Amino acid sequence: MKKQESSVGRRTFLKSTVIGASGLVVGTTAAHAGLSQGAANTTVKPAMMYRTLGKTGIKLPIVSMGVMNSDNPNLVRAALDNGIIHLDTAHVYQRGNNEVMLGEVLKDYPRDSFILATKVRPDGRDRSTGSYSEAATVENFLEKFDLSMERLGLDYVDILYHHSVSTKEAALHPNVLEAMKRIKNSGRARFVGITTHSNEPEVIEAAIESQFYDVILTVYNFKYSEKDKLDAAIKKAANAGIGIVAMKTMAGGWLDRERTQPVNAKAALKWALQNEHIHTSIPGFTTFDQMEDDLSIMADLDLTDQEKKDIAFAQSQQGLYCSGCKECIPKCKKGLPIPDYMRAYMYTYGYRNLAKAQELVASLGYDASACEDCGTCNILCNKGFAISERIKDVSRILDVPSDFVS
Repeated sequence: MKKQESSVGRRTFLKSTVIGASGLVVGTTAAHAGLSQGAANTTVKPAMMYRTLGKTGIKLPIVSMGVMNSDNPNLVRAALDNGIIHLDTAHVYQRGNNEVMLGEVLKDYPRDSFILATKVRPDGRDRSTGSYSEAATVENFLEKFDLSMERLGLDYVDILYHHSVSTKEAALHPNVLEAMKRIKNSGRARFVGITTHSNEPEVIEAAIESQFYDVILTVYNFKYSEKDKLDAAIKKAANAGIGIVAMKTMAGGWLDRERTQPVNAKAALKWALQNEHIHTSIPGFTTFDQMEDDLSIMADLDLTDQEKKDIAFAQSQQGLYCSGCKECIPKCKKGLPIPDYMRAYMYTYGYRNLAKAQELVASLGYDASACEDCGTCNILCNKGFAISERIKDVSRILDVPSDFVS
């Protein structure tokens, strides 16, 4: 049902998701609290492997930084000081605080020393169909972008993305294209792009058809169920001169909600970057050790025998990553946006990003009882997820005060 007061307590949820599973770690701030300033200044001096981001002409290391899960300015500084050039954020990350944090960091760096991308999604998206309502106006998009620029304190961004697109219709939405065109023509965005978390081949084909987008940010990992289709679409886009950036390369980071079976992050990143049409990746590292591991893969992209075994094992497991195929939605009596719930579940148990999970679940418009009054759930997920159990589980986050998970 739609949102109403819920009787579910927050203590059990927090214990099962964070405190009980990983020690007292609510956000990335807690994880980094014990790091000294000296740790942030450690220089790893890794080898660098570069690829050119399509027709943009931007030459980037194949490892960039997805900043979504990081609230530690020292980690961003360390990334920049150790060879990472490209930073990726979004209007909605950490309720805008991610852009604010980056703005504070970047004011100390020459503007031509980094490549900054942010993302905007207009209001009015139907989570189940991916289409937009009349709320997706040119003015709405421009207002959000203006706020992002204010937070970042920059005169321009290098890449502005149309965020989280899952249909051809949305990719070619005239109001979004007009708003982005105005921004690009004004010089406040050097290049424009599109991001996609589901139905990726269709969105990529639409981006090619548009002859408008310069960059595509797409899911790409070893758990993707229709790899051949995605590879073909990526190759076609790259051959058309579009820059390709890979996200979600770790497929959730863990194979179980208890976090006892980690994905081999180095192997997963190598696996993705062996595709020569992927120009860079944005792994969301949140510690200095993770950063060093990610950077180290540039010395050699060949998978070791053990890494091949680790990838094969991870492929055989159910894991936390949902590919967003949407085949479950027509089977749901309520038409719930199930892939969004599954992504929130991954944010909760894989990323330990409760703020992002809560924001996503809250945006869906249902309360914690959304999946409790149907009786038996007969939906069969392609990946074997217990859908109703996961929806009930992650919906409990609505009962946690937002200031506690920020």
